[in-house]
Amino acid sequence: MGKTEMAVLVGEDGFAVALITIVNPPVNALSFDVLISLATHYEEALTRDDVKAIVLTGSNGRFCGGFDINAFQSPTSAKEKLKVTPNEFLTYYVEGGKKPTVAAIDGLALGGGLELAMACHGRLSTSYAQLGLPELQLGIIPGMGGTQRLPRLVGLPKSLEMMILSKSIRGKEAHSLGLIDAIASPADLISAARLWALQIADHKRPWAKTIYRTDKLPSSKEAREILNFARAQARKQAPNVMHPLVCIDVIEEGIISGPQAGLMKEVKCAKELQASQTSKSLIHVFFAQRATSKVPGITNIGLLPRKIKKVAIVGGGLMGSGIATALISNNILVILKEINEKFLQAGIDRVRENLENRVKKGHMTQDGMEKALRLLIGVLGYEQFSDVNMVIEAIIEDASLKQQIFCDLEKYCNSDCILATNTSTIDLHLIGQKTASQDRIAGAHFFSPAQVMPLLEIVRTPNTSPQVVVDLLDLAKKIRKTPVVVNNCTGFAVNRMFFPYTQAAILLVDHGVDLYRIDLAITEFGMPMGPFRLIDLVGFGVAAATGAQYLQSFPERCYKSTLIPSMLQDKQTGEASCMGFYIYDDKRQASANPEVSKYVEKSRRLSGFTPDSMIAGLRDKDIVEMLFFPVVNEACRVLDEGISVKSSDLDIASIMGMGFPSYRGGILFWADTMGANYVYSRLMTWCELYGEFFKPCNYLAERAIRGFSLGAQIDRARSQL
Repeated sequence: MGKTEMAVLVGEDGFAVALITIVNPPVNALSFDVLISLATHYEEALTRDDVKAIVLTGSNGRFCGGFDINAFQSPTSAKEKLKVTPNEFLTYYVEGGKKPTVAAIDGLALGGGLELAMACHGRLSTSYAQLGLPELQLGIIPGMGGTQRLPRLVGLPKSLEMMILSKSIRGKEAHSLGLIDAIASPADLISAARLWALQIADHKRPWAKTIYRTDKLPSSKEAREILNFARAQARKQAPNVMHPLVCIDVIEEGIISGPQAGLMKEVKCAKELQASQTSKSLIHVFFAQRATSKVPGITNIGLLPRKIKKVAIVGGGLMGSGIATALISNNILVILKEINEKFLQAGIDRVRENLENRVKKGHMTQDGMEKALRLLIGVLGYEQFSDVNMVIEAIIEDASLKQQIFCDLEKYCNSDCILATNTSTIDLHLIGQKTASQDRIAGAHFFSPAQVMPLLEIVRTPNTSPQVVVDLLDLAKKIRKTPVVVNNCTGFAVNRMFFPYTQAAILLVDHGVDLYRIDLAITEFGMPMGPFRLIDLVGFGVAAATGAQYLQSFPERCYKSTLIPSMLQDKQTGEASCMGFYIYDDKRQASANPEVSKYVEKSRRLSGFTPDSMIAGLRDKDIVEMLFFPVVNEACRVLDEGISVKSSDLDIASIMGMGFPSYRGGILFWADTMGANYVYSRLMTWCELYGEFFKPCNYLAERAIRGFSLGAQIDRARSQL
């Protein structure tokens, strides 16, 4: 239970200042209990004759990490104990109090924490403190005056950037913008804030109420121009969600109609957004992402991760060089092995290019790039593998070649070295079949481009040591990836779930739907690209090879078409050759390929299908469901077979591995918004019309009949077995 503590600081000057400290580890989040305690201490400080001013801070080097999301679900009784609303507390106790308050900010002041600080009469921070209003990441808006006070402190354009993009800033920048009044070292922060508060009390510094400041606000005309531009950008970048537009409307209300009108609108809109489906989805993602690193039977048995300081990578192609980039960017030494000098130099050049792109985008300094490159060592043999902590094999998808490499690794690496493969589809049992090191073999499946994509799929077999999994979880944290631990099977979790996605798209084309209309419907749903643009990106050769893998493993539910093989035969291989379902100019801009129609007609003819009016007239909603419900169906199989132990892991995997829109909560969470029965009935209808490809699995059928959800209730049902 969170609380605040109050101490009275009496300096050599003889003046007393109340130091109120938020204590709610780990980030001193606000909750109703904290607010009750805070209000109690404020009442005491404001009424004590010996207290001249107030300093507000947080314990253990953290000011306040914002409002605890769980507090929204707090019992009504907890909320009722609070005599005033959070906004009233900030307006009347803090900003309107008869004694000045100065916020002493170290560590972080995010969300409600920054809103609390902005209501103070002064703000001091350390230079590296993190300040921001990230509420829009959760589908809500700042609800404690942030939409009104931030524009008045940093100006309208910067406040829009910080709120709409959820962009935090450091104390040094906050000082230059006027959000922070002065910078102090951690050791001097409280004493400097105390002095600042006393100077305000003595009118030696301005006793300003942020909510009434107008010096940084533009004219009404200029404000409307800025806000209208922000609206246009929001509609373009996030067309399927409303909360960025609501935030802009609330900001405008305060500028045009005054701060009190703005505060009233903020409270109303914040409450409405908390109940929205978008917010529920994004809050689910927030918790689900943090739960991926908690693995029953692995992370709860007392194992500590071993340090991974040196990693060898076999293969310097696109994946190998991307993985190397991710590792050296996070201070991990990399030995990159290739088969000849030409390939090795190409791999090193790719790593350098990746880092140069980071520098161009402002994500890395030139010095940082040079430091990272010094951590990369290129080799042609295994001699330097003797002291590495881990090896990641990242060659082409050739099972026999991978087997040979793992046999070589067993000879050259020490007995504690983790032997990992970046394969996306090949069974780990097959890869490690000829070794005696089954306990240290695991999958470390990065997604392309590996230096950018945030997901790391950690694959274990029944023989993989729990220690290896713990080590890989720690590595994921070090290189800033979100890990998802899954069990071994063809395609593992992400690719296994999504193999029906492109097959369903091709099935629709064979039955008469225009492929460009499918891509458009899917991108308007929120995917970064449609299935045919995706096939172009990964390449027809890869698509054909992985399709063959799934046909071999799951023949009863694969849709086989001649569309891709026919195009591949004519050397139309996708984006790499500038010719696929789309054609690409020298800037990689895609446009429809006029040659595609002849391949589509051939595929339809060989499939024996003739376009019918019913399928040609599908709504966009139908197209979306016909592509994604088979994915939901396969995700249910992945859960049922124990490939994944948590449905929420599959939600995160779908978002971070395949680009499923986060504001829909992930593939299974999204399906649950419609209900298992709806998904099941639609699949059954299509199964009768278009074949076994759409047949619902038993797991989904059972949930539909019993009224279970596909998410949390499935997990609970499984835990009771």
